Amino acid sequence: MTKKRIIFAGTPQFSVPCLLTLLNSKHTVCAVYTQPDRKAGRGRKLQASPIKSLALEHEIDVYQPVSLKNTEVQAQLRTLQADIIIVVAYGLLLPKTVLEMPRLGCINVHASLLPRWRGAAPIQRALIAGDIKTGITLMQMDIGLDTGAMLKKVSCDILPDDTGQTLHDRLAELGAQILANTIDDIENLPTTPQDDGQATYAKKLEKAEAQLDWQESASVLERKVRAFNPWPVSQVDLFDQRLRVWAAQALQTETITLPIGNVSHCQRDGIDVVTASGILRLLKIQKSGGKPITVNDFLNAHPEYRHG
Repeated sequence: MTKKRIIFAGTPQFSVPCLLTLLNSKHTVCAVYTQPDRKAGRGRKLQASPIKSLALEHEIDVYQPVSLKNTEVQAQLRTLQADIIIVVAYGLLLPKTVLEMPRLGCINVHASLLPRWRGAAPIQRALIAGDIKTGITLMQMDIGLDTGAMLKKVSCDILPDDTGQTLHDRLAELGAQILANTIDDIENLPTTPQDDGQATYAKKLEKAEAQLDWQESASVLERKVRAFNPWPVSQVDLFDQRLRVWAAQALQTETITLPIGNVSHCQRDGIDVVTASGILRLLKIQKSGGKPITVNDFLNAHPEYRHG
């Protein structure tokens, strides 16, 4: 094993276990690149990324360029003389000049079984599609979007009750495990080209997707509720108000005579809404300005909605 100088590039919580793994290895994390601080919270104060906070705790130099295309930024990066750049959910494009700087190139820890779900939201897109498996792919980066040669793939099951959060957390830990097992001899791993013909694209999540459409099937809507938990959180318009839906269950029922979008049952076990195929039972909801609560608690406060 040759000791490596590593630049780590990452931003959100997903990246944290991987950076911790490298900090606990025999290698040297010489710098961390992360996105600029963003305004967050009710006070809209600038907030450091989880990766920046972790790096500062370990007294590692942090760089936060708006872009890596700037020649001065590239010159600074070059002076760090890294052997390898490890990229985990960084969120900025690495231009060809940067990709070619380290002698071992740039390695990406990606949260899908490539070439399936290239792009920004592979965890949520896998859930929405009803995939039964996903995983982590270790990939040698090139100028394409998640198109580089694969070094390692490890799969994991998508559980029937997985949410965007639970699957995110499991994959973050899996990514760290793979990195721990490969970083010492990563330069000796064989590469496997991706089959572009099998590629699918995981487009970025948009807030507009959160509005549930009763013209879709109950099973699709249930998967969306799980995928959009904890963000952007599914929404429905019921009882003359906007409700966020944190948990729901698809029910396959006999023929329903009520029109699509109508509430067929509203009791402590759930609020049943007619969809294009089947019933979606809402289990945990949130009123505007309130906290997520069970349907039972909601109906205790609003008994006038009970029926069925």
